Amino acid sequence: MAVSDAILKRLLALHPKIIDLKLDRMERILAALGHPERKLPPVIHVAGTNGKGSVIAYSRAILEAAGLSVHVYTSPHLVRFHERIRIGAPGGGQLIAEADLIDLLEECETANGGEPITFFEITTAAALLAFSRNPADYLLLEVGLGGRLDATNVVDRPHLTAVTQIALDHQQYLGETIEEIAAEKAGIFKRDTPAIIGPQNSEAALGVLLDKAHSAGSPTLVGDQDWQAYEQHGRLVYQDETRLSDLPLPALTGRFQINNAGTAIAVIRALNDSRIGEDAVEQGIKSTTWPGRLQRLSQGKLADRLPPDSELWVDGGHNAAAGQALAESLADLNDKVARPLILIVGMLNTKTVEDYLRPFGGLAAHVITVRIPDEENALRAKTLLEMVWRAGLEGESAGSIEQAIDRAGAMSQNARVVIGGSLYLAGRVLAANTGTVSSGVSGASPSPRV
Repeated sequence: MAVSDAILKRLLALHPKIIDLKLDRMERILAALGHPERKLPPVIHVAGTNGKGSVIAYSRAILEAAGLSVHVYTSPHLVRFHERIRIGAPGGGQLIAEADLIDLLEECETANGGEPITFFEITTAAALLAFSRNPADYLLLEVGLGGRLDATNVVDRPHLTAVTQIALDHQQYLGETIEEIAAEKAGIFKRDTPAIIGPQNSEAALGVLLDKAHSAGSPTLVGDQDWQAYEQHGRLVYQDETRLSDLPLPALTGRFQINNAGTAIAVIRALNDSRIGEDAVEQGIKSTTWPGRLQRLSQGKLADRLPPDSELWVDGGHNAAAGQALAESLADLNDKVARPLILIVGMLNTKTVEDYLRPFGGLAAHVITVRIPDEENALRAKTLLEMVWRAGLEGESAGSIEQAIDRAGAMSQNARVVIGGSLYLAGRVLAANTGTVSSGVSGASPSPRV
């Protein structure tokens, strides 16, 4: 175990017995650290239910293609905690170094003085401290949970804000309705700070976002109103009030990536930064990488367990909207190259499993359930299987990811095997496929992100 992993496990013990979303703990520790949140590069603050990470990945790729240095903060990590903190540098940044992470975590632990604080809060403080001490052109800052009371919402004057698609998720913290959730996400809007609103499936969510932006005094640029992104003749077309761009399709797979790429382009255009040319937008869109989002695993320890003519994919989507988007993208893949779809699913007990699974009716030939390894809140494979049946799908349970893949391979010589239902499962899959040792520290208990 790395030294930083031991410190991270120690920090988990500081978690409050009752989780309440508020900023008091963040304000306390940041004051003790000398207010690093006031010493950051221009911040692009991104909230939303689905697509936040992809929008940030596209934005980083474009900015770096323009030769700019970009700090990035995302969560959760897939394999190692270091993935959450990317330190920008000209020509491309890198994940935070182990020695630097150790120093930051210990400094934050000392500043906190043993007071109750969530894992996400104290590690966010460490990230802000790192970013404040390293110059960069921009900081891409991803909201962890919600927005209004999220630990990242201590930045009073971001350069730009963005909200991706709103959907039902984390209702126990954000509200039971789409309107309540949208209101929480809109909590990042700030006066005189432009807000980019990605295309929304819910008119009710869009209405709330627009109302909140107006109340905050935040000018808006709205997807499908002020700008559009769509596929035409195998190309990505982006159009706003001033120009039309003919671009390559996004590097990331899936129909939903058109909207994510479009939102990122809208963000970049709103910066009005003369250093970012059209060539950087094109280069960034076609070179973006973002592990665990409908990612094809062509080789590796898990991929090699399948017959040579099979495909192995992994996707971290975990709510109803993500299940619908994944099913639509897999249907598109099937239209191009038809294969039996075998879905391997593992999920946390906080998710609406049947709503996630229903879009796969008539599409998935078989579902195999697994328990996410080393996650306290993971559903047991047999419990999950009962939910598969209730969703109207055929399935069985397996004792491990490896066993599930072996069974999928035995069912068909040319299957499209997709592992989905949780970012934590995606992380375990990526680690197992490469033979990498996972940090074992997710911060997922008792609540993801918090």
